[in-house]
Amino acid sequence: EPPDTPKDFSCQTQDMKRVTCTWREEETYLYGNNSPRYTLSKTSSQKTALCNATCSKQCSCSWDIGQQRIWNITVTVENPLGKKTATDVFDVNHRMYPTAPFQIWEDGTDTEMTLHWNYENNEVELFCQTEVVQPDGKVELHNSSVVDSRRITVRGLQPYTEYTARVRCGAAKHFWRWSEWSQPLTTRTKEGTPSGKLDIWREITPVLGGRNVTLFWKQTPSFQANGKIISYAVTWEKIEDGSQLESISFSSVYNSTRIFIDNHSYRISVMARNNVNFSLPSVLIISRATDNSKKILFCSFLGTEELNEGQVNGTDDGIFISWEPRSIYNSYIIDWCNFPRLQPCDLQWKRFGPNTSSAVISSAAFVPGVRYKFRIYGSVANRTSLLEKKIGYLKELPPRLDPIVRKVDLTYNSVTLSWDSYLTNESEPGFVRGYHVYVSPIQGNCNLKGSKKHILSDESELCKYTIENTEEKRYTVKHLMPNTKYKIVVKAFTGGGETPIVNFRYIDTPYNSNMLYFIFLLVIVPILVAAMCHWKMKWVREWCCPVIPSPNKSKVLSFKEFKMDSEKVLKINDCLPDMLAMDSNAEAHKL
Repeated sequence: EPPDTPKDFSCQTQDMKRVTCTWREEETYLYGNNSPRYTLSKTSSQKTALCNATCSKQCSCSWDIGQQRIWNITVTVENPLGKKTATDVFDVNHRMYPTAPFQIWEDGTDTEMTLHWNYENNEVELFCQTEVVQPDGKVELHNSSVVDSRRITVRGLQPYTEYTARVRCGAAKHFWRWSEWSQPLTTRTKEGTPSGKLDIWREITPVLGGRNVTLFWKQTPSFQANGKIISYAVTWEKIEDGSQLESISFSSVYNSTRIFIDNHSYRISVMARNNVNFSLPSVLIISRATDNSKKILFCSFLGTEELNEGQVNGTDDGIFISWEPRSIYNSYIIDWCNFPRLQPCDLQWKRFGPNTSSAVISSAAFVPGVRYKFRIYGSVANRTSLLEKKIGYLKELPPRLDPIVRKVDLTYNSVTLSWDSYLTNESEPGFVRGYHVYVSPIQGNCNLKGSKKHILSDESELCKYTIENTEEKRYTVKHLMPNTKYKIVVKAFTGGGETPIVNFRYIDTPYNSNMLYFIFLLVIVPILVAAMCHWKMKWVREWCCPVIPSPNKSKVLSFKEFKMDSEKVLKINDCLPDMLAMDSNAEAHKL
């Protein structure tokens, strides 16, 4: 391709002695002897080149200007396919491009920083600009108000904070462009008095003769150490009689301590100290121990609690807690243990404003299956009162163990299961919400009345009964078939479900006794009667159907001489009876 007109052609100076012109090289797809040739010359005398151009994406060419200040420069680019030119007319005094400042250093206080620098003296008045990068990455620009000043003071800085600064300069008159930035300088302001107060909290443990008070403190976003904290000072004094102030100091590596106080009211304060001064004291008032406190001490020995613990639920962001607001308090505090199974438990706390009645407590230490306890306090005039207690899980898990079935009562069509009370202590991975009873015959599917179908992973069916009353420890499964083998199991479930069904208990329902009696009456008794009749058939026949004697069949009448016509006649006088019975004397005389 033929060359195009040189782009971005301009000239400038850094020392008022030498001018450098630059432009952008364009692609012509010709190389070697045919590549573009650049010539820089005065417009009035283009045959005389001022300098030899060098190109690497951007082309440049420099020459000494002597005393001349007004220049009319032409750059010519040509190759075998064509030629193009570009022109720049300028006053050297208007094209000042200073060199970058160097030798940057600083001095200052806790809130101010004065930057100093040097630059090459080129007989041109300069003014400079300072860039200050805040710790959060925010950039601020500060312009020097005095021409040729080689320093600037930046105010409103934070004590003991690291800043990064750099400087650039430009011509005060006929500004052309900024110089390059100086090398960055990273510096830290000096220490100052700590601002704000520490956030402090306490845990009170009643003991014989008084109370152990464990104090905790931490730095909040509103607290500024303004230096390196080297120690913490804890002081306490009795409020009633204004007794002598007691104090103790701790290294900065500590964030808690324990002190003993009696049953009177105490004012406790905690301060942070750096190399300059102490922070303002954070005050906490421990009220006088009352009879109720002594009762709490007694209850703690017995392992009981006065306030009922409400259950709270976990969310994707943490554990949601709500409480009933009271107008008398100006703030609320929730405390909890990140690791409740450890001692000490790493007590944490968080403060909320008077118009807040709910919060989501989140912590990287929260894990599923661990029960966390939360206490909600109201605070006014540095005094706190326990309002509510909550317990909950980030996420409930299934119970670790199944209920232990102690007794099984069987009938021909039902089974009654009795199990032990399920342990609901703090080690449980969830709140027990109830029980499931599963039953199924060994052969075939289950379709018992009043149950729901439950499909196992192997696609077998079970009948499922749900008991939502956690106090219930007994259940009867009805409508079973007699003389049938069943498998049965009792599972506890939580908000996280239940463990997989693995171990069944096998039972055999007995025969139906009423049915056996009926069968006995209908079948067994007739069979017995028939067998008896068959065994005593002759006797039965003689008893039920006696044989009526026929005279014609008598052997006595078998003689031919006794036949008269068709009948046989027995003559009395031919008989010799064994015995003669007389009915009456009259009959006897007649005979």
